[in-house]
Amino acid sequence: MRDRTDPGRRQFLRTRAKAMRSEPTDAEFELWQILRGKRLAGYKFKRQVPIDRYIADFVNFEHRLIIEADGSQHVESEHDMRRDAYLRDQGF
Repeated sequence: MRDRTDPGRRQFLRTRAKAMRSEPTDAEFELWQILRGKRLAGYKFKRQVPIDRYIADFVNFEHRLIIEADGSQHVESEHDMRRDAYLRDQGF
């Protein structure tokens, strides 16, 4: 997939993703314990991955699967709906 963001934005997303990996929410930490090291049915997941202008919580590129650990603050969020629609359009 081609990254369509400008170089400054890409650097910002990489830096933000790295920070998010080092400070996961409780839900992200627990879910990562299940997903890491191919523990879930042998699927390889990466965490806090920049995909174009978004950062996905957990991604399996082989099966184009994204898992988001959104809390109640994200219920009916316009931003999350746009993100989900965009990522679906990208084949996830």
